[in-house]
Amino acid sequence: MSGTSSLFQLWQVPSSSLFSGRSKLSKGLYLVPVRVLYPMSCFCKQMQTTTYEIVKGSYVVSNTQDQQEKKEKLTPEVEKIGAFQKLPMVMPSVDILQSALKKAKRVSATKGIVNLAKRERNRGAKQLDALMKEIAVPLRTYKENFPNKRYLHPYEQSLIELTLGDGNYEEVLGKLEALRKRVVSVGKEHASLCAKSLSKREAEERLNEGMKRIEEIFGRDGKAVDELLNIAKTLRAMPVVNLETPTLCLVGAPNVGKSSLVRVLSTGKPEICNYPFTTRGILMGHITLSYQNFQVTDTPGILRRCDEDRNNLEKLTLAVLTHLPTAVLYVHDLSGECGMSPSDQFVIYKEMRERFSSHIWLDIVSKCDLLQASPVIFATDECNIDDVELVRYRTMGPDGALHVSVKNEIGLHELKNRVYELLVSQSERIKNQKSKEEELEVSS
Repeated sequence: MSGTSSLFQLWQVPSSSLFSGRSKLSKGLYLVPVRVLYPMSCFCKQMQTTTYEIVKGSYVVSNTQDQQEKKEKLTPEVEKIGAFQKLPMVMPSVDILQSALKKAKRVSATKGIVNLAKRERNRGAKQLDALMKEIAVPLRTYKENFPNKRYLHPYEQSLIELTLGDGNYEEVLGKLEALRKRVVSVGKEHASLCAKSLSKREAEERLNEGMKRIEEIFGRDGKAVDELLNIAKTLRAMPVVNLETPTLCLVGAPNVGKSSLVRVLSTGKPEICNYPFTTRGILMGHITLSYQNFQVTDTPGILRRCDEDRNNLEKLTLAVLTHLPTAVLYVHDLSGECGMSPSDQFVIYKEMRERFSSHIWLDIVSKCDLLQASPVIFATDECNIDDVELVRYRTMGPDGALHVSVKNEIGLHELKNRVYELLVSQSERIKNQKSKEEELEVSS
């Protein structure tokens, strides 16, 4: 029975479908039951708006909503911070190859094959297939378990670009996938040739040739595995940031004393030297104040120049301020020891303050024990006495700045109290932001 006729049979006969008719065989009137069929136009209209499936000869409305939900589940979401700690352990390329060869050579022919040529063909094909899989499976696992950079948190995206180089991460993963495909292709090709050998000797030659070919390919292109191993080590060494824990970010020009303050305030132990860019990455420490845990981040120094001319260390600092919810502890050095004039520091400070005005801010003038009665003026400074704010900055720093000295332990107690107040305010901000996000999720 056709699908159309079966549809017609499913229609119910309404009570109004009976009508009177005159019979030619008799003079009386009688009732003739007649089915009233709905017009085909209605059926076509229904077909235009609804999707049907044929199940056991009948049309059933398909559930497109479930299919849409499944597609949405398959779409990857943006990762939260912490993806680097989930990276798989990568074996060196030499270990992968040696392990694969060892396991492949243990493979024996299928039992019950009496003919020597057939048995050798079977053994050779199985060993080549095993070698191919022992190499290809780890490569595929690495490719699947290293995250796609597009779905990482913006902060971790910046870390990959600035630490590994723009495009290097994707390039290495691409090389790894190309190597896997090459090994699979060559392995299948030589396994097939071995299975078609006409003699025992030919099968042995095909086996040796195939193994040698796979070894050559992996030996030549296996450096992609070692590159991925180094990438994994570098990324795992990145400091872990908890977005729900209030974070204090120390910012300022190079060599102004940020690292010394991190040592005083937290468990972090950054390198301290009297030259610029001692801090060569993002360093993380922790503070416990009034039984509450906080995070402290030491960042590389910022120079007076436009963003296009900044090095990757400076860009790391900007990435932290841009993508992480931090409170800012801005450090100034007016003593001249840092090698940058107060005028240049003032310009950088004004730019950063305007650029990240939404952050909670605390200004610190470090090395206050070295400050002199008259402000330090470099030969390259533009002595503009009309700029009252700059003149005041050279002497005292920004309005409300706290003067401290780590060496002579001046102002450290007040600094810790101010930092605690700052981080408590940051904690309230984080809670409020989280509440707003939860409300939006509920409403949507």
